[in-house]
Amino acid sequence: MFGAKGGDGMDDNRIIDLYFARNEMAIEHTRVKYGKLLNHVAFGILRSEGDAEECVDDTYMQAWRSMPPTRPNILSAFLAKITRNLSINRYLQNKARLKNLATEKVIEEMEDCIPDSRGPISEDIAIRDAINGFLSTLPELTRRIFVKRYFYMLPVKQIATEVGISVSNVKVSLMRTREKFRAYLEKAGISV
Repeated sequence: MFGAKGGDGMDDNRIIDLYFARNEMAIEHTRVKYGKLLNHVAFGILRSEGDAEECVDDTYMQAWRSMPPTRPNILSAFLAKITRNLSINRYLQNKARLKNLATEKVIEEMEDCIPDSRGPISEDIAIRDAINGFLSTLPELTRRIFVKRYFYMLPVKQIATEVGISVSNVKVSLMRTREKFRAYLEKAGISV
């Protein structure tokens, strides 16, 4: 799979010589000879054709910047390693982005219930006490659902599985509890 001859196309040593000569045909010959292999590596990690394509294109650019001074012994392995590293980095970025989107969604849900916390520390203490007081008024299951969502920021589906009720019941519970929480804060004199 990672042999010096590779698939169809020019001999690896001649391709490497093109990189060293700064001849842009090196990238085209690399694409022809190893494009399928590199796409296979990237797609296996990312499971997205668009992201895999971008990583493969980035591989060609990184190979261009690396040769010279590096002269790989096995061009296919050298390129596959670059693609693999770029794909793993992209995977981690995508995962972080999705996690951030999930966090943003949880914050948006509570936007209308939580007061601005840029006030004095005494207001923060009052808010903390109000939250604890509110939580103590809730039935155990409702409190667990509320804390799992807004403290631990768990997905609704995971909460439903953990507490043994349907996703729609979790959503209804959260909506009703947010409404009660807002009313509780207003009654405590904390404006939202």
